[in-house]
Order: sequence, then structure tokens, then C-alpha cells
Amino acid sequence: MYRNLLLALTIASLFLVSPGHAQQKFSSITGPLDVKPVQSGAQVNVPFITWGGDAATFFANGGLDTTPDSIYGKSGLKLKLTPGDDFVQQVKDYMGGKSPFLRGTFRMLGQASEVIGKDPRTKPVVILQLSWSAGDHIVSREGFKTLNDLKRDGKKVRIACQQGGPHVGLLYDALAAAQLTNKDVEIVFVEDLTGANGAAEKFRKDPTIDACCVITPDMIGLTGGVDSAGTGAEGTVEGAHVLVSTQNMSRSIADVYAVRSDWYNAHKEEVEKFVVGYLKATVEVKKMRDDFEKTQRMSPEYRKLLTTCQKIFGEEVLPTLEVDAHGLLLDCNFVGLPGQIAFFKQSGNLSGFDAKMKAALDLATNWGYAGARMGFEPVNFDYKKVASSAGVPYAEPQKIVKGESLTEFPGDDLDTGTIVSFTISFEPNQTDFSVDRYGAEFDRALQSASTFGGAAVVIRGHSDPTKTLVQLIKAGLEKGVIRRTGQQGNYRYFINTKQGTQELDLSQTGAMVELIKSGAFEGAADSPLQTMQAALNLSQARAEQVKQAIINYAEQRDINVNLSQLQPLGAGISDPVISKPSNMAEAKQNMRVEFRIVKVNPEELSETDFDF
Repeated sequence: MYRNLLLALTIASLFLVSPGHAQQKFSSITGPLDVKPVQSGAQVNVPFITWGGDAATFFANGGLDTTPDSIYGKSGLKLKLTPGDDFVQQVKDYMGGKSPFLRGTFRMLGQASEVIGKDPRTKPVVILQLSWSAGDHIVSREGFKTLNDLKRDGKKVRIACQQGGPHVGLLYDALAAAQLTNKDVEIVFVEDLTGANGAAEKFRKDPTIDACCVITPDMIGLTGGVDSAGTGAEGTVEGAHVLVSTQNMSRSIADVYAVRSDWYNAHKEEVEKFVVGYLKATVEVKKMRDDFEKTQRMSPEYRKLLTTCQKIFGEEVLPTLEVDAHGLLLDCNFVGLPGQIAFFKQSGNLSGFDAKMKAALDLATNWGYAGARMGFEPVNFDYKKVASSAGVPYAEPQKIVKGESLTEFPGDDLDTGTIVSFTISFEPNQTDFSVDRYGAEFDRALQSASTFGGAAVVIRGHSDPTKTLVQLIKAGLEKGVIRRTGQQGNYRYFINTKQGTQELDLSQTGAMVELIKSGAFEGAADSPLQTMQAALNLSQARAEQVKQAIINYAEQRDINVNLSQLQPLGAGISDPVISKPSNMAEAKQNMRVEFRIVKVNPEELSETDFDF
């Protein structure tokens, strides 16, 4: 249930700017740093941060100091795990040779990229992805339904976010999903991740703050739960709800380890042992965690690990083992060996190393952390050898993952679960969706599917209601069910019901659909029910055609895609942009396919479904 809690205690001193002001360059925060050789000694200093993924490091090491009977001890490593929540101090130790390792999220490395990547000796080699986060959230006030609502006319939406922490990347991805940037909103930077100077407290006390980036405990405190809305009772904020979560945006925050280039080149064997040991530990930790979650019976080994986490992170951070320490691990999606192969080796992975590095450097330069783009190197392991050494099965991840499309979404309707949406239009009777015309939209859909690994991409086809409405009127007049008054261009229609004569409002699409379904207009020359069904079939066919066009596009460009995330859905005439078009231009606005990124029941979809 916790994400980098201790990070909150130290980040405040790292980014010495007033809340709401622009970001300083990382180099101005650290000050001038001399590059020194990595210190030699009996032990290698390896930083950790307060996160569930680091529990596997503790397990592999047998604690903070390597024990002889631990995974790392048996492989001949001697490590001293040191607190690393103070990321600026991590960078200083890294540059000064106290530790060859950096531990953080990929975006945190990106924020420091101009400092750590300038000298060839310290240019980072990213050696391991630990996990993806499922414990970070953007909470908003009532009135914000999707990420599209973060752009409003007249007044910028104000979002509270910790300066320099892991949520900067989350916010970057959330804005990008709606095709927005930091210039479209007002980011109110706060000092801490949580607590009195954190984003949640700023949101609670300042009603001008529209949204905030928070960890799970703060999210629960504001909303009452990930699928709840605050009532104002028990400390919650009335109307506050989760706008987006890494439970759905499951490939936003990537936790990694990196090492200095000079040290990597001189110690490749030790680096490989470190990664092998971590992957071996991950298998055991995941099994212990999942067994406890299923049975609620804690094994002695798992209790020992959670007690170690509680001791290292502090009881103020993890008051209980069963809820807090276990919850810390539940929020962590360990990627294991398949994740390493996908992240470092697999071409076409829109959440892989190259894509994440580009996004990290885009953020660093566009948001003011760095003035130049200075990237990192990916490790180049033989993962068949790594698999053999770790004792885990080796399998090449698939590029096109097949599976049954999801059919259930949380909430009462599709609108309830929509996170973000965008639309493409087409011509009447159009069946071809060419790359030349729709390539940008296909790219956006595929990137959304990758970033929102815990969500469905609903491809929703729509049809224009004009022909159905015309036939409704004709059939009603022919059968005497409808009466018309007025002149052409200004007609009024009335319908006879059991309650008497009522005026018919053709712009109320839902009511018109129900009238047609009643069968009261059947038997005339033209059947509005058949026309409405044909429109539904057409919208479903168009959604299917767009899905296939996306699949073809992904295959031609060697882009990964999980077919179970892509769900075509026909809406027919039920949700028009203009319910009663007056000309062809208005009718064409209804002829569209809408892409919706939609929350799904976590029991229907798990992170293991997306290890491709």
C-alpha cells in the first residue's frame, strides 16, 4: 500500500524551490561534482529505496549485509545495502565513487541525466528492471471524469505534485495520454511525497487545487478507496475520486538499478551475479506473497522477510506486517525474467528501454531538469544464460499476444470506467482505414495500450441516427401513431400514449431508441427497428475493421500489442455527437470510431497477461 514513503522525508531538501515555481536543473541542486574512482573494499555499497521491489533485494542478500547462506552470499557477492531515498545523495555518492549503483525509477534517472551522463565513466548502464508500480494515483475533485478534462478553457487545472519524485513521471504520462503537456496545466509543486507538506494535504486544505498525485494510503484517505468517492466524513474530501491509477496505467513507473560504465566494464561478472540473484529471489518472494494472499496463512519465511522490511523501513512506515508490509509488496508488479527480456531486448516494445529513455529525456529537458539530452546504456546479457543461472524457465516473450477480449468493466456503464478517450471520423459507408490517414491515431492507440497495461482499449463504433429518425417519423405518420404540425424546417411532432398526447423530442436519442424497441412503429413500409439494428451492425463492423487495421499496422511495424486489450464495440445510434443533424456536415460528426482507455476488473486482467 505504500510507494517510496521514506522518499517523502528527504525529497524536500533536494529541490529547493517554492511550491508552484519552475523546476531547477538537477545540476544546480547537486552543485559541482568531481568524478572519482569507485572505492575498493570488502563490500560494495548498493542503495535501496522504500518500495516493495527492494524486498527481493533484502531477501537475496539476507539483510543489509550479505549473509553466507543467502542467495548473494552463495554466489560470492559481498554487498552492503544502504538507504537511498535521498536521491541527490545517491547521485553524489555515485559520482564520488562511494557506490557504483543507482536505484530509482527510470524517470528519476532521467531527471539526473545531465549530471550522471556527462562523463563517460559515470554514464549509467541500466542493468535490471525490478518492477512496475501499482500503488500511485492521480486524485481529482468532483467534475473531472477523464484525463481529457485536465484541459479546460479559460482557466488552467491546478495539480499538486511532489517536486522531483516518482510522480513527476506519472503526471507526464497522464498528460501525454490526453495529448497535453505541463504548459496546459498549472503544476503546483510540493516538497514531500506525503505528510504535512505533501500533495494530498495540499489538496485537502486548498480548494483551488483540482487534482493531486499521491500514494495509496493518501489516496484512501482522500477518497475512501480506489473505486470510491470521498463523502467528507472520516477525513475524506467530498467528491474526491481516483482519476487514474498505476493499477491501470501499469507501465508508467519502472523501477530500475543502474551502475557506472567504468565499474560495469571492470565487474561484469559481479553485475550478472547481482541480477541473477535478484531474479532468483523474485520467484521465491512472489510465491510467498501470493500464497499468503490466497490462504491468509503466513509462512515463517514470509514473516521473516516482512519483519526485515519493517525493521529496515521503520515501524512508522510499516506499522503492521499483515496489512502494511504485505500491502507494500502487493503494490509491486515484479517483472521477473520475462520482463527483463521484454524491457531490454524486445524490439517494438513501446514500454521498453528505448521508449522509456526517450520519455525520460523528453521530461528532463522539457520540464527543466536538464539542458541537454544525455542518455544511458542498456545491459546486454545473454538471458538464456541468466535463466539457467537463476534456475528459472526461459521463454521468448510474444509480440502479438492473443487472448479473449474483455467483456466486463467496473461501474454501471462504460462512461464510469473511462480514463481517457479520443476519436477518429470517417465518411459514409467507409470500410477502409488506411495507415496514411489514420497512422497517428493507430500509434496513439498502441502507445495507450502499452502504457495502460492494466486497462482495456475499447474501439467503439458509432453510426448517424438520421435515417432511423426519418423512418421513425414516416412509420409513425403512416400508422397514425404520430401527428405533425407546422411547416417544413419547423415541424413539431406529437405521439399518442396511454397518458395522452405528448410532444416528441427527436433530440432525446435514448427515448427514441426505447420507442423503436417497443415495436409500435413496425408494420409500415420501412422498419425503423431494422434500420436501427443495421446501424448497430455497421458500427460494430467498423470497430472490428479498425481493430484489424491496428493489428496489421502493429505487425508491419514490429510493434507489440496484446489483442485481449483491444475490444471492438458497436454503439449504433445510441450516443451521437449531434442527436438531430440538420445537414450532412453534422451527420458526419456522428460517423466516428471512439477509442476509450477503460478500467477493468483486476480479477479479469492481471499484469501477467501483459508480459510480452
